[in-house]
Amino acid sequence: MLKGVLNVAVLLQRRVILQETKSVCRVAQCRTISCGKWDSQAAPGRDLGQHQKAKMAKGLPKKAPIDGVKNVIVVASGKGGVGKSTTAVNLALALAVNDKAKSVGILDSDVYGPSIPRMMNLKGPVYVNEQGLLQPLVNFGIKCMSMGFMTDEKSPIVWRGLMVMSAIQRMLKQVEWAPLDYLIVDMPPGTGDAQLTLAQTIPIDGAVIVSTPQDIALLDARKGAEMFRKVDVPVLGLVQNMSVYECPKCGHREHIFGQDGASKLGEEMSLDILADIPLHLSIRETSDSGQPIVMSDPQSPQVCGTLLFCLNACTYSVLPPVEL
Repeated sequence: MLKGVLNVAVLLQRRVILQETKSVCRVAQCRTISCGKWDSQAAPGRDLGQHQKAKMAKGLPKKAPIDGVKNVIVVASGKGGVGKSTTAVNLALALAVNDKAKSVGILDSDVYGPSIPRMMNLKGPVYVNEQGLLQPLVNFGIKCMSMGFMTDEKSPIVWRGLMVMSAIQRMLKQVEWAPLDYLIVDMPPGTGDAQLTLAQTIPIDGAVIVSTPQDIALLDARKGAEMFRKVDVPVLGLVQNMSVYECPKCGHREHIFGQDGASKLGEEMSLDILADIPLHLSIRETSDSGQPIVMSDPQSPQVCGTLLFCLNACTYSVLPPVEL
C-alpha cells in the first residue's frame, strides 16, 4: 500500500515538473515572438518598458464609474477580525449625519462572510425594479447591498473565485445606487479576487486601511496598503482600531494589542493615522444589535474625536473639508 502511494506521488511530481517545463517554454516562445515584433515594429521614441506596459494593459478591463455614484471609498484590511466592518458602517453613518444633504451607501463585498445585514439591522428579500436593477435595502437613510440579503444567515456560501467576482460586479453595476454622493465598500480580508475585481472594474477615490496595533495584524495591513498602491488606488490613511482598553470601573488604561503599532507603520509608509479607536464594550454591543454607535450614542467619547476625525480626514482627501 505504502509503495503504491509513493509511486503515485512520484508520478504526480513528474507530471507537475513536466507541466511547469512546458509552461516555461511557452512563455519563452511568446517573449521571443514579442521581442521580434518589437524589433520590427517599434515606434521611434518609445522604449521597451513602455511597449511591455502597453501590451500588459490590453488584457485588463476598462474601468467604468458606477452610474450616479460620485465617490467610492473602500475600507479594507489584510486580516479579518480587526473591526473593518464596524469602521465601515460607522464611517458611512458619520458621513450621512455630518451632512444630511449627502446620500451615502454601503456595499458589502465580503461574499463569504457578510456583516452588513446584522450591523445595519436589515434582512432580505431583495427586489428587482423594472430596469432589471437590484433595489438596495435602506436603514438610517443608508442604501445597503450585501450577499447576506440573498442567503440565509446560517448557510455558508461555497463558491469559487469566478462566481465571487461575478457577484461583486453585479452588486457594483446592477444595483439602483443612484443618486449617491458616497459609496463605502466594506472589503473582505486579504488581497485576492474581490480586491482586484473592484480595483480593475471601477475608479476608486481612496482606500482606508484598518488594523489593530498588534504586529501580526500590521503585517497584513501593510500588504493591503501596498496592494492598493500597486493598482493605483490612493491610500487615504490608517485607522488604528482597538488601540487601548479603559476599565469602566477604575479608568485604568491597558494596551492589550500593543501600543502605537499603526503609528510606526504609518511613518514607514508615509501614511496618516486617520483615527485611533478604543476597545470599548459599547462599540461591540451596538454593532451586534444593529444599532451602530454613531446613531445610538452619537455624543459618546468613542464617537467624538475618533470616528468623526476619521470622517474629516477621509472627506478632506476626497472632497473639500467639511464642518464638524
